[in-house]
Amino acid sequence: MRRRIPSLEALVAFEAAARHQSFTRAAVALSLTQSAVCKQIAALEDYLGLALFHRVKKRISLTEAGELYARQIGEDLDRLERHTGALMTHRGERNVLELAVVPTFATRWLIPRLGAFKARHPEITLNLTTRSQPFIFTDTGFDAAIHFGAPEWPGASAIALFGEEMIPVCSPQLLPPEGCTTATDLARLPLLHHSGRHDAWPRWFEHAGVGDAEISAGARFELFSMLIEAALAGLGVALVPRFLAQRELAAGELVVPFERSLESAQAYYLVMPETPGPSAALQRFAAWLQDEARAYRGGGPAPGAARAIPDGTATTAGSA
Repeated sequence: MRRRIPSLEALVAFEAAARHQSFTRAAVALSLTQSAVCKQIAALEDYLGLALFHRVKKRISLTEAGELYARQIGEDLDRLERHTGALMTHRGERNVLELAVVPTFATRWLIPRLGAFKARHPEITLNLTTRSQPFIFTDTGFDAAIHFGAPEWPGASAIALFGEEMIPVCSPQLLPPEGCTTATDLARLPLLHHSGRHDAWPRWFEHAGVGDAEISAGARFELFSMLIEAALAGLGVALVPRFLAQRELAAGELVVPFERSLESAQAYYLVMPETPGPSAALQRFAAWLQDEARAYRGGGPAPGAARAIPDGTATTAGSA
């Protein structure tokens, strides 16, 4: 049965006109004449049986239906472009893995270990893209994801890697001469917040036995890597997973002002879609990743790691 889909040329012309809010600018972007763009959009509107643009003199604006269709078509064209580019780049090879990863986990934990994986499996190429929220695998080109949160993921199975141990860190120059002998002393210092973990400091202070501290003030940052840089700059005390600050702590660039850690109820997981089953390349990566996570939980050096990473964490230490 023939699919009821408009021509690709018409969809591309519509998406460009919707994005630029101009037939003229869309024509320039597509290296077409304005007349050609107008004809494609008119043909699309005729096919759909409704108007996608309001036309007032020489200005255009999307109709309500046009706004909805533009969002959907834009996502579909982006997806088609990704799939096409991936196929052209890798020529259909099954040894290329597209991974969605939480940002700081990738930069601070995974990437430093990938030299070991490449040495063991030189035939496999790993492409990493940052994603912080769950998604539907069938709507993307990802083969797997490394996710922080709960193990539930629709249409996928999750393999636990390790948990997360949150500790306060700051520049040594930020501390008063007498240091922080209590959690209340720490509360008097400027606190830095993760914009996605609004309850982190309240939970840490509650765990430390301080329930009445004023801790809402302070700068907020989207990523743990930003928090660490802010702490290094002396802007305040950051609450971060211990592993993220290992290098800085070992070098003395950061210190723990008050030794009290907070174990998270959530963890890091390797998530793989249930259908289709994992490719041979993904099975090899999953086995290697579990070996690395097991070594990390045990507090020893990662097997075959490309470079040493100081590790003084507890067995539930995690990443971000």
